Amino acid sequence: MSDQRPGRRGRVRLVYRSLQSAQDYLEREDFGTAFAHYLLLLNVAPELKDIIRESFQHTLFKWAEELNSLSRIQDIFDCYEQALELYPNNEVIWNSMGEHLFSLGFRDEAAGYFHKSIKLNPDYAEARENFYRVANWLVERWHFLMLNDKKRNVAYQRAIQKTVQSGCMSVLDIGTGTGILSMFARKAGASHVYACELSKTMYELACEVIASNQMAGQIKVLHMKSLDMEVPKYLPSRVSLVVTETVDAGLFGEGIVESLIHAWQHLLLPPKPTSQEGPSEGFGRVIPLRAVVFGMAVECQEIRRHHRVCLNEAGGLHLNETITWYSPVSNESCVDDTSEPYTTERMRQVPGGYTPLTDYFQALTIDFNNPQELEELSTRKPCRLCLPIVKEGVLDAIVAWFVLQLDEDVSLSTGPDEETCWEQAVYPVQGGLGQFVKPGNTLIVDVSCNNAYLVFHSVAILSHELRMEIEVNTMSDQSNSLASEAELCDALANLQTTSKSKTNLLKCMLESSEIARLNNTQYNERFKSALDNILSSLTSMDDEVCFSQAIDDRSADMNCENSNGQSSSDLTSDMCVLDVSEGFSILPLVAAKLRTVKVFSSLEKIQQQAALCALAESNDISKDLLEFWHNYLEDDSTLLQRPQSGKLWSVIILDAIEVCGLIRQGLVEKAALARCLLRPEGRLLPQCIKIYGMLIESETLQRESAVQGKEATLGFNIAPFINQFKVPVHVFLHLSTLPHIRLSEPVELLMLDLMSLVTDELCSEIRVQVHSSGRVTAVPFWYEIYLDTDVCLDTWNDTSHWKQAAFVLDNPIQVISGDELRLKIQYHKSSISMIVNHG
Repeated sequence: MSDQRPGRRGRVRLVYRSLQSAQDYLEREDFGTAFAHYLLLLNVAPELKDIIRESFQHTLFKWAEELNSLSRIQDIFDCYEQALELYPNNEVIWNSMGEHLFSLGFRDEAAGYFHKSIKLNPDYAEARENFYRVANWLVERWHFLMLNDKKRNVAYQRAIQKTVQSGCMSVLDIGTGTGILSMFARKAGASHVYACELSKTMYELACEVIASNQMAGQIKVLHMKSLDMEVPKYLPSRVSLVVTETVDAGLFGEGIVESLIHAWQHLLLPPKPTSQEGPSEGFGRVIPLRAVVFGMAVECQEIRRHHRVCLNEAGGLHLNETITWYSPVSNESCVDDTSEPYTTERMRQVPGGYTPLTDYFQALTIDFNNPQELEELSTRKPCRLCLPIVKEGVLDAIVAWFVLQLDEDVSLSTGPDEETCWEQAVYPVQGGLGQFVKPGNTLIVDVSCNNAYLVFHSVAILSHELRMEIEVNTMSDQSNSLASEAELCDALANLQTTSKSKTNLLKCMLESSEIARLNNTQYNERFKSALDNILSSLTSMDDEVCFSQAIDDRSADMNCENSNGQSSSDLTSDMCVLDVSEGFSILPLVAAKLRTVKVFSSLEKIQQQAALCALAESNDISKDLLEFWHNYLEDDSTLLQRPQSGKLWSVIILDAIEVCGLIRQGLVEKAALARCLLRPEGRLLPQCIKIYGMLIESETLQRESAVQGKEATLGFNIAPFINQFKVPVHVFLHLSTLPHIRLSEPVELLMLDLMSLVTDELCSEIRVQVHSSGRVTAVPFWYEIYLDTDVCLDTWNDTSHWKQAAFVLDNPIQVISGDELRLKIQYHKSSISMIVNHG
């Protein structure tokens, strides 16, 4: 006993000294040293873990922030690993590590940490919201639609079954996703099945799915790109069948051509010669067999307003005709060749619909079982097409889709009239070619494969008279026959090139959402009205102050000159307006056009700053009134600062709602800071936001949110695994075209008063009356944005550049007319969640 007491006393002294040192260094904000002492303490006295947990967490997080600022990334990881060894069940530490990983771009790894945190504490809101944010990156929403597409699944199963049973017994599934195509192959009798997947999340998901369906030892899943695979390093020998669905709306955008060229060269048995008949054993095959691309020219106002500035005036400003506005999805030669040349839409649900201006036409064919054709695709000369216009209208876009021929008998169409999980590729027409056309006109289009993308390039629009003239001029001297279509098209292209005027226009690229905002008449006019009201009010206040000062000073000058000799007419220039909107915004110029006020824009892009300056000049706004706020800030400075020492802002414009339909991150914190930087009578725009919602039934939203049982996946157990990545809130919705049944009237869910709100945690509970029987599957929501008490914007109308969002219920609620449901709405850190129950 006497030998043990000194040791025990020594341990107690060590524990005490370590604790005291840790606390002392923590008070001095020497977080690194404090963290080291806490580690020593917990290793010596692990029984103190619960007592000092809060202090240890605080020290860890502060030290990690410091390490991050010093770019000591590996040290951050080491600290968190040490912390998790001591606190393996601490959901806060798991979540914090995930946040660091996510900020550094490690999304897959971050998802794992968030997922672990939720498993430890399902009620931990921050980890849940973080996981939802990452889940959208890791498992894109189309996975759910695709797995719920029974027609697609049946087609692939049939094609794979026939090919395997014809003798293709070794199979490679490229881009396996959840592994469903690999399982089709194994179920069909393939003796060797391999699958590769680049995404770590999807790879792990496929492994879980395959194991759950009792095929773990029968399908080998590789976490890698197919382009990195070799024989015999990863495959024992070449396979006889490759199955893949690495196609997007534009067919080639997910790299199917490159991966199949590599597969034919290194992983697949050689293709069967076309001249050879008989069995296919010993030869390689690809599913899909081939594809045929189709297209048509359309008029579509929704596409037009996102890719072409349609207004000559916005918010009282004349839009400069010397500026060429274009979107990233453009035929303009100034657009980066590596950018995706198309966007996507589900055309049968596009708001306002569309009008075909040409008959649909066949644009391109590709044989995936012909290696030479695949290799020559990128160098293939563009196919030039003459397309007769069949209906008058405004040419807004070329819409493209394809028929995927899986084998000789089974095909899938992604056309706009099909019930399909695919969207269509949309090639917006911009500039001079976006014009009125009518029957008798001819549209000239080039179709090619450029940088692994399918490209439709509108070359020219030809009137009937001009076409006839060119046909005559291109006739052969030796023959009276008309020139060939190829000769005609070449002549048209030359005509189009030589007829272009060479003007030095200022070019400015805007995101499609920025163009839509510029085209949003309601948005521009309502902001103009609100700014006019506010600036008029502030000007009147300044005039009253000036007059009062003049009387007090007994000034003889009736022009109300101040002590510096400044007249009342100049006082408005002393007011400062700051616009911190996201992206390109003309609101500073709208304010400067209304009153002689100093305006500050938060634009960073040089090209967009130049465009705003050009607009100011063309609208007779003095260049001295417009400033770019980023030019005054350090790289790490916040936008919300005083305009200068001793001054405050008169108006601060905040961007409150994201285009996708969600409240912007950190809005309440920004509003609270902005209020501190306003002069006493100054205003925030907007001042208040009301959130509205209603009860609906929508099978479409259910299919997009989660895999619905086993029927669509043909009996395979996939739903429980991929549904771990479902998110309750769906964004970028078009409520006007979303298939749904309204079960209640719209109701106000929550209100955010940005002029007084100090917390970003709010909740409300309301009762909603059901007016129609059905199944409540979702609560879509939108906003009324009050710029002042009289002027508001609605994010759900035909001209809005905003989309809507919806909270999708895990379990639909059966209701009848007259029922009452209770909605509990939680607003936490800019995220909205709901609990819906019977009243």
